[in-house]
Parts: sequence; C-alpha cells; structure tokens
Amino acid sequence: MKITILLSSHWEAVRKIYEEGIATGNATFQNTAPTWEEWDTTHSLKPRLVAINNDAVLGWAAITPVSGRCVYAGVGEVSVYISTEARGKGVGKQLLESLIEESEKENFWTLQAGIFPENIASLSMHTSCGFRIIGTREKIGQMNGVWRDTVLLEKRSTHIRFA
Repeated sequence: MKITILLSSHWEAVRKIYEEGIATGNATFQNTAPTWEEWDTTHSLKPRLVAINNDAVLGWAAITPVSGRCVYAGVGEVSVYISTEARGKGVGKQLLESLIEESEKENFWTLQAGIFPENIASLSMHTSCGFRIIGTREKIGQMNGVWRDTVLLEKRSTHIRFA
C-alpha cells in the first residue's frame, strides 16, 4: 500500500468510499456525496491523500478549513474514510498519520475532528494518533429528524512554533 496525493482522477473511488461511510449512519451528517466541484472547493488543496494498493483506492483523508476568517488560518477539520473491505486493517491510521505530517508542512497548527460517539473505531484511531477529547457537543445537528451528538477531538502541532 502507498499513500499519495489525492487527484481528481481518484474522485469516483473517493466518492464511492464516502458513500459507504454515509451508509453506516455514523460517519457524517451528509446524506449524499457531493460532486467533485463541491468537494474540491470546500477542502484545502493540501494535504489531500489516498491510500492505494494494486491501483485500488482503499481510503482517503483531507482537511476542511474550520473558518474563512484569517484568525483561524491553520485550523482544520480532518476527514478520513476507508472502503468497507479495507476497514480494520490499519489503513485509516496510516492515512491519518500521513495527513498529520503533511498538514504541518502546510502550517496547520490545530487539527480537529467531530465524531459520532457510536463510531468507536474512529475515536480509537484518532486518540491513538495523538488527538485528545475536548468534549461532547450534545445535539449538535439533526440526522433524519434525530438530534445527534458528536465528540470533539483536537490535535495541536508539536512542530509549529508560536510567538
């Protein structure tokens, strides 16, 4: 398996994996995958990563800026999605570790994640990669008419220096 830059040519596989995550009901509030154009404009240009084995995309990871305000430059929300057949094999952890490393090269000093409390595997993966639990955001959004909580996690860079 290799981790490489996510390109527009990977989109169909990335979209399929995103849809598999949506189908679980515990990966995102989204109920449909966006178009490439929508996804491309909402995610940071760097880093965007895919895990590939034998030309098959196993998973992807990217960062969405948390705000357009300049004071929040360097703060991003991570997304990590793994294909159904590759889950539980360490692909997500390798992607997240690579995303963290690459994010620091792009001056991201804080990464955050909002994860449904039912998504135990994702919570475990993030904490094993150095994210700490900030708290639970109770009834933060509705999904199919049901209010859902998310666990807010954060990881601060140990390499970017603050004045």
